[in-house]
Amino acid sequence: MIRHIVLVKFQPDVTDAQISAIFSELHDIKAKLPGVLSITAGRSESPEQIERGYMHGFVVDFTDWDTLQAYQDHPDHKVLGGKLVANAIGGIDGILVFDLPIDQAAE
Repeated sequence: MIRHIVLVKFQPDVTDAQISAIFSELHDIKAKLPGVLSITAGRSESPEQIERGYMHGFVVDFTDWDTLQAYQDHPDHKVLGGKLVANAIGGIDGILVFDLPIDQAAE
């Protein structure tokens, strides 16, 4: 399994409703791509408060690297990615992406 982790520093004028709409579009992709196991998105509620401005994020679990690639190539993902970049502080510089292979047998 591949865990795709994305953290976003949204611009201060981006509303909660706009962020919810973006995350809703993300959830819609799950129904369109076999191999997307789960999607979780939201705002950080960490008691540690060391997000360094990355107050929103999401995690998508894929069955394998091929499924992650299909997600990245999907036209809906490209549109969604454009919205994330347009609404992040500094564009792409306001987004972190981390892909973590998970050995489910070891969990």
